[in-house]
Amino acid sequence: MAPSSTFILLLATFLVSLAAPSDASTFDLRAKLNHPYAGSLLSNHDMLRDAARASKARRAWNAASRVARASNYGTIVPMPIRPFGRLHHTLTVSIGTPPQPRTLILDTGSDLIWTQCKLFDTRQHREKPLYDPAKSSSFAAAPCDGRLCETGSFNTKNCSRNKCIYTYNYGSATTKGELASETFTFGEHRRVSVSLDFGCGKLTSGSLPGASGILGISPDRLSLVSQLQIPRFSYCLTPFLDRNTTSHIFFGAMADLSKYRTTGPIQTTSLVTNPDGSNYYYYVPLIGISVGTKRLNVPVSSFAIGRDGSGGTFVDSGDTTGMLPSVVMEALKEAMVEAVKLPVVNATDHGYEYELCFQLPRNGGGAVETAVQVPPLVYHFDGGAAMLLRRDSYMVEVSAGRMCLVISSGARGAIIGNYQQQNMHVLFDVENHEFSFAPTQCNQI
Repeated sequence: MAPSSTFILLLATFLVSLAAPSDASTFDLRAKLNHPYAGSLLSNHDMLRDAARASKARRAWNAASRVARASNYGTIVPMPIRPFGRLHHTLTVSIGTPPQPRTLILDTGSDLIWTQCKLFDTRQHREKPLYDPAKSSSFAAAPCDGRLCETGSFNTKNCSRNKCIYTYNYGSATTKGELASETFTFGEHRRVSVSLDFGCGKLTSGSLPGASGILGISPDRLSLVSQLQIPRFSYCLTPFLDRNTTSHIFFGAMADLSKYRTTGPIQTTSLVTNPDGSNYYYYVPLIGISVGTKRLNVPVSSFAIGRDGSGGTFVDSGDTTGMLPSVVMEALKEAMVEAVKLPVVNATDHGYEYELCFQLPRNGGGAVETAVQVPPLVYHFDGGAAMLLRRDSYMVEVSAGRMCLVISSGARGAIIGNYQQQNMHVLFDVENHEFSFAPTQCNQI
């Protein structure tokens, strides 16, 4: 029997509603995050070493870009580019009408949303398939004299046939493309479609293992959060060494730590504004660190943001190992040696320069004893909030019998990386300028 005209009309209305962008105020959803090394055959140590190297490249670019901004060069200082590595979590979104599924890197430290695109030389692309704007009815190129091209935070931009062509640098790669707008569809149980400004481009250096582009969620102008004026978002990362589990990100009303079972109290501190006016990262007011109950004897100024925008502490989903200022790192290593009371061993034997490693004892049968008591590491924030990190969030057994500290040192500034954030549900309340966190079994929410 043929379907009734009423049914056909209802079905058509439903399909149109799926394709049409929703109001940004309804962007309340949860989405799955793919582990950076899902399906990888690397050992745990090689996996962490690969991510740590990419983290170092990202930090080197951060330092170079700050120098450039402070010197009013307006461009990024040339430096060697490393591949992105698999240090980032990714999520799958659909782009265009009809939708083309693509996997994008989630990055709290950049704002541009972009994907590799058939508008450019496809021989340069390693991740297939490419997004094809010719197959989408909702693709619209941005004019060169438009708002998007004028306000974008690009390293360079130029006009060609009234199209806005940009270059955007990362710590591990550079992308070039054309600015446009398009329909993006997100969500796990509930699907939400929105219109976003984005880059349709290619990589000119570096690589994006396991992804075809980047989804920037920093506080800056072009990010998903800024474009849709999303009041808050949160994510909960499963253990980094457990590559077979799924993490989640939550937006809008779904980003509420009290809705999910936590294993400790929900604590809140403020988000800090960088005095140089930049909006690249989510800064938090870290003021001290303890090993167990012993507070490190370091000045609070070690963690402060300088007037030139250098230093400070930010939470970064694109950094694996995390970082502390050199003066703090030296104090931390001394406190760890005193607290752990195990022999200190050469940290450079395995290709990555861990700054502190211990020899684990053996039990009576000759097997390595991993149940060694290691005190928690506590990050203290202004206002009284304290993030307690258990052993698995800052120490790792890099080989049989060897345990190393998974934090690096830098000249200035601190980074709370995704290794420290594992099994910690973190929330960025952009509207109220607050940062909240609570220990959580992330594979159970």
